[in-house]
Amino acid sequence: MSKVCQITGKKVMVGNTVSHSNHKTKRTFNINLFKKSYFIAEEDRTVTLKVTAAGMRTIDKLGIREALKRAEAKGFYKA
Repeated sequence: MSKVCQITGKKVMVGNTVSHSNHKTKRTFNINLFKKSYFIAEEDRTVTLKVTAAGMRTIDKLGIREALKRAEAKGFYKA
């Protein structure tokens, strides 16, 4: 699986490394990705997700069920 957050949809970006002489070479900006397990008490099951730090904050704010529901509606997560 690629480096994509299953909650927010964030993924690796591409840009340039710019030296002091203004010489540009390609580089990637990686995301802060973690593999984390969440327990859904209502369904009595555990879900393992690849989430960014921003995705973890979203889950803390909304709750795991609402965050998964929104991510599934946007196409970032498949149940």
